[in-house]
Formats: sequence, structure tokens, C-alpha cells
Amino acid sequence: MTCNDLTYRRQVERRYRFGGNRWKMANALKNGLARNLREIRIHLCQTAASSNGARQFIEENYVAMKTAHPNFPILIRECSGIQPKLYARFARGQETHTELSDMDSAQVGQALEKIINGAPKA
Repeated sequence: MTCNDLTYRRQVERRYRFGGNRWKMANALKNGLARNLREIRIHLCQTAASSNGARQFIEENYVAMKTAHPNFPILIRECSGIQPKLYARFARGQETHTELSDMDSAQVGQALEKIINGAPKA
């Protein structure tokens, strides 16, 4: 890690330290983004009320998660008329998903942690 990278990371940490759940979520994922997790994908609708929690979670946590893990694929897929789901793809092509309908932002974060902690062993 170069000096500039370290300085930037410290600036980001200071910015999110008092930002509530954002930096906490990024750090909580640090252990879960282990060897066998390959991708996180969130499918949601741009306008449906059932996707409000997923949209809010993305607005609050996406930047912190990508800052903590810049090379890890966190994909957001928007399509009208679909139910929100969270997918996690693991090593050897294993994939799991969870429905996010009518959840708030905190519940979406808990669902993400649950999927990561229940990851299949490689």
C-alpha cells in the first residue's frame, strides 16, 4: 500500500467514522469477503415501493463497501416490475439468494451479513 493509498483510506475512514452504519457495514463485510465469495448482486425495481429498502441500502452503503473493497464486484441491477433480491455467488459456481421485498435498509444489511456468514465452504 503506497503512502497516497494509505492517506486516502484514512480520509475515507474519517469521513465515514461518524456516518453511522456506513463504515460499520463495510468493516463487517471485511471478514466475509473471503476466499470463496466471488460476487454480490442486488436486483431491484427503480420505482416499486417493495424496493425502497434496497435502494436506500445502496445509497447509504455502496460507496463505503466499494471503498473498502475496490476490486470486489458489487453489482446493482435495475429492472422495472421485479421483486428485489440479493444474490451472492461463491467459488465453484455456487449461488444463493434472498428476497428483499418490503425490507428497510437495516434489514437488507442484515440479510447481506447472513448470506455472507452462511457461505458454503470451499
